[in-house]
This record gives sequence, structure tokens and C-alpha cells, in this order.
Amino acid sequence: MATASSPRALADGPAVGSPFGRRQVHAVAACYFVASFAALGLPPFLTEILPGLGDATARWAGLLYVVPTVFGALGAPLWGRAADRFGRKRLLLRAQLGLAVSFLLAGWADSLGAFTAALVLQGILGGTFAASNGYLAAALKGSSLSRALTLMQGAARAALVLAPIAVGSLTPWISPHRQYALLAVLPLAAAAMLALLPEPGAEPAEAAVTDRPDTKGPLTPLTALYAFEFAFVFSTVISFPYLIALIEDRIPGVSPVASGALFALPHLCYLLFAMRVHQLFERRPGPGIAAGFAVIALGLAGHGAADSLPAFVGVRLLLGAGLTLGLVSLSVLAADCAKGRPPGGMFGSLELVSKGGAVAAGLAAAAGSSLFGPSAPVLTGTAIALVALIAAVLPATFRR
Repeated sequence: MATASSPRALADGPAVGSPFGRRQVHAVAACYFVASFAALGLPPFLTEILPGLGDATARWAGLLYVVPTVFGALGAPLWGRAADRFGRKRLLLRAQLGLAVSFLLAGWADSLGAFTAALVLQGILGGTFAASNGYLAAALKGSSLSRALTLMQGAARAALVLAPIAVGSLTPWISPHRQYALLAVLPLAAAAMLALLPEPGAEPAEAAVTDRPDTKGPLTPLTALYAFEFAFVFSTVISFPYLIALIEDRIPGVSPVASGALFALPHLCYLLFAMRVHQLFERRPGPGIAAGFAVIALGLAGHGAADSLPAFVGVRLLLGAGLTLGLVSLSVLAADCAKGRPPGGMFGSLELVSKGGAVAAGLAAAAGSSLFGPSAPVLTGTAIALVALIAAVLPATFRR
């Protein structure tokens, strides 16, 4: 049997309660993938959805892009603490069913107000990523947990790769707006799959006491994790809401399928190379975070100058390299921080920080795009990535 220190052991290692291994980790990741298909794949098409709801110029796209994020951020710490108290599986099932209800309401909304209300409910009732991570952290720790978190990010990237392409391909037959209702079946299917999985462990207070003697030295401080998570999410998400508008502005006549493929390209890079990067940085996340911000800054700056399909392919691949370095290294750092802490509360707070970065990015994207055009968001993201890079190379940043 592979040990927890083996690089091939994706999910082997100490479990807090019921036996929990590779199959269970893959099942949780698969459930997150199917549930996030609509949540992550449809928002890039808000600029096409909103004109049919009365917003002719889609000026609210940037703001509505982050409406689920705002309300998800507000609820994440509460849901995380509830998971520690009442059970991680129960709260994870709640999140999947909440997504299904909100997707149905969004797909059948016939006004901008009703659509916005559905997005608000998506944020309040969702939170599947934090719930899934808390579920995994209750059963795994160390390298096993960081690899599982890396796989979870892979599930999110897979949805971002496939969903925009699928939505663009289905657009001639069913509008992106109505696809919300169609894709509500996916979180329902995820809930059915999760119902078959075990509750991952004992009460978090017991787990925290049990884990604490195993940690060498003091608990890893959360400050660096939260700060870099915020900066990373801001610098990457800020390019999402108006990317398709930027591509269409620079490459007139580009097809929706090509635009969706360009949107998905960085996330495809993550799927191909994440586990290899994990092997390189699982014991030194600091250099990986610094390298990630450096490459992200280069990729975003390149978006401001790209004016052809090959140029966009190149800068999207560069952004993908930075995305992979940053996400993997942050997963390693998060697994380190989780040692000795109740997982629901920590990952709920991390989700609050992450969604706060996405909210700030959406607001900055909307303001910058309206004032300076569709290239402004990527330039703002470049500046934030450079600031984070400077902080990441300071010797005291990762000191305990």
C-alpha cells in the first residue's frame, strides 16, 4: 500500500474517521465538476444573456458576474462552522441542492431583477468548493490533502475548459440564458452521488486535538495564505468578465466557439501540468507562488497588446502557466495551514477571502472597462500581480 509520503498517493494517508482513499477523493472532485459546470461556464456569456433581459449594452455584466460571489463570501464562514458542528457531508449535500434550485430560477427568469435574485440565491445556497475542501480536509492531511486540493482545482479548471465550449456550441439551439435551467440537473446528479459517500470523520474539536501533537512547531500562520489568495484571485478573475468582448474587439468576426476555446485555454494548461508542478513545489510553496505571479503579470500584460488569434493563443498559454504555478502552490500552502485547525472554519474563511478577491476584481473590471475599454481589466490585473510578486520574494513573508 502506498504511504502518505509517496508522490503517487493521491489520497492515501491518515483518515480521521471512515476509510477514505483515492476513490472517495475522485468522487468528491467529480461531483464538484458536474455541479460547477453552469456556475463557472455560463457567466462568461453574461454579455449575451443580459440584452435579452433589458440590459441592451450589458453594462451590468461585470457586477452580475460577482453577485453569486458576494453572497457566497458572506455565507462561507457560517456554512464552514456549521459543517464543523453538524457534519461536512450534510452541508456539502445542502450546497449541491441549493445550486440546483438557483440554476432553475435563473434559467426561467424573465427580467433583470428576477435573474439577479437567482444569482443572489446561487451565492447564498451554494458554496460547493469550500464545502468539498472542508469535507476532504476532515479525512486527509499533509501531502495527501494538498494533492486532493490540487485535484479539486483541476475539477474547476475542467469545468472552465469544457463549459464555455459547450455553451458556445449549444447557443444556436438554446440560448445561454435557458441553459441555466438545463444544467440544473448536474448538481442534482452530484447530490445523488455524494449521498453514497461516508461522513469523513469525528468531530472537528477532537480532530484538532489529535492533529496538533503531529505538527512540528507552531501552526502555519494564515496571513500569507489569505493575502496571496486574494491577490491571485483578483489578478486572474479580473480578465474573465470582458475577455470575450476584448477578443471580439481585437479579432472581428471570431466565432463563439473560438472565443470559448480561448477563454478555456489557461485552464487546460492546469489540467495537463498541475500534478507535475505539485511534485516540484509540494515542499516549497513560496517559490511557486512567486513564479506564478511573475508569469501571470507577463501573460496579462500580453493581453493588452494581442491583436490576432496566434497572439491571443500565446498570451493565454502564458497565463495558463502562471495559473498552474499559483493554484498548485496555494493548495500546498493551504494544506500546511490546515494542520491542527478545524477544516470547515478555515476553508470557509479562505473562501471568504477568495470570493472577496473575485468581487473586487469584478467591480474593477466593470469600472475599468466602462472608462477605458475592454483592455483595462487585464492591465489592472498586471499591476496587482506585480505587487504580489514583490511581497512573495520578501524573505520574511513565509516565516512562521
